[in-house]
Amino acid sequence: MSEWGNFLSAMTLVLVRVGGMVIFAPFFSSTSLPARAKAVFVGAVAFLLAPLVAALPGTQATLGFSAILGELAVGLVYGLSLTLLNEMLLFAGQIAGLQFSFSLVNLLDPQSAIQTPLLGDLFQLMGTLVLITAGLDRILLASVVRSFRTVPLGTYALTPPAALAIVRAAGGIFLAALELAAPVLAATLLVELAVALLGKLSPQLPVMALTVPLKTLTGFAILAGSLALWPRFVEARFAGLLDMAERLIAAPGFGG
Repeated sequence: MSEWGNFLSAMTLVLVRVGGMVIFAPFFSSTSLPARAKAVFVGAVAFLLAPLVAALPGTQATLGFSAILGELAVGLVYGLSLTLLNEMLLFAGQIAGLQFSFSLVNLLDPQSAIQTPLLGDLFQLMGTLVLITAGLDRILLASVVRSFRTVPLGTYALTPPAALAIVRAAGGIFLAALELAAPVLAATLLVELAVALLGKLSPQLPVMALTVPLKTLTGFAILAGSLALWPRFVEARFAGLLDMAERLIAAPGFGG
């Protein structure tokens, strides 16, 4: 009977850790996935991992407020760190949308349930496609599974330095978004300069009517050409954020 109780305690703690990751992590947190499917997935993972992680050295599979809070913190460290990738893609889409003169074209984002720019949604969809195609969702899940060896059940405690590190990492969203949108920004800026010079040379030409269509066509052409670089860019940012999450969890100063 005690073994059954230990199994249920371990399964509950594993469920909390994996569930905390699923709440915010890219792809897993998508509202396109039914809530029931997510619940079944988290429950199945917890059921399969519970007997394995409960036998690891240092495991404290005892239900309690601090243990549940610690497991939730581990999942949130993963989820909040990786969700910065979605925010970077959204911001890059907003920057490109301004250059495409699409700043007034907004759609209801199913992920956040708020009005977001058209290209922001497009960039997030393409980023999710890269994530799934490259198998980054499986890499994230494997990292969460390995975290049970690094931080056994019931032993983690989120501290202010860990939360502050995630907030500081959010400051890199602006630079990463600029890097992703840089080809479009450079191309559309050159188009604006060329149209301005043409207006100076031939004032009788309706250059103002040419600016928007030329910028849009050039921007789309450059964007289509730069898609070949997207997998490497997204994978590099994903790897960096995942490494940060693993360091925050494994660092002695952040765990309990």
